[in-house]
Amino acid sequence: MQPELYLSYPSAFLIGLLGSTHCLGMCGGISASLSMALPVGRGFRFRQTLLLLAFNFGRIASYALIATLIALLSTSAASQWHGAGLALMTLAGLLLIMMGLSMGQWWQGIRYIERVGAPAWRFLSPLTRKFLPVHNGGQALALGALWGWLPCGLVYSTLGWAALQPTVSSAALTMMFFGLGTLPSMLATGFAANWIRGLKSNQSFRKLSGLLLILFGLWTLPFQALLNH
Repeated sequence: MQPELYLSYPSAFLIGLLGSTHCLGMCGGISASLSMALPVGRGFRFRQTLLLLAFNFGRIASYALIATLIALLSTSAASQWHGAGLALMTLAGLLLIMMGLSMGQWWQGIRYIERVGAPAWRFLSPLTRKFLPVHNGGQALALGALWGWLPCGLVYSTLGWAALQPTVSSAALTMMFFGLGTLPSMLATGFAANWIRGLKSNQSFRKLSGLLLILFGLWTLPFQALLNH
């Protein structure tokens, strides 16, 4: 029992889009700082766009890489344990519900899940300093590739969903579409910081996004399959 594949890519994109305010809190500051390192003058907007795109390309590539590693484990588990699919669906649904509760500011339990990635981030975070301040696309790309490993409940929620995919490549594509969904807000952080800050503090937007993420989580939970068991 898995979500229909043709729904997974646009849904992953929508989850990224809905989670924009969470992304701004986690990655918005570093994204905005890319612009601040550039001297204002001729070609500023072009250089700003290049750095933002390179940073986000590296970030999304890391999401796809993490999904590949997770999918290698999940597909192996599914081949050896019949109940792996149900367990993964349940975990993915619960993570999305927890993310929705956090987004709507009703409960912040997702923070405990984010601690899972803390050891890896303690190892990688010092490496980010080697690319700061960012002056070219290569530095921005490398920084984004490292930043993609930042512990993030929204990323983990979607990774749980990506692990449900039948192949490693489809899991990676799921995370790529998720990353593309986060792209508009991350780019806007550099171009329209004031508008984005307003969106982040908009309680109605946060609660609506949270409710929709909860619905995604409920849709993912394998209620029918569990009843049949």
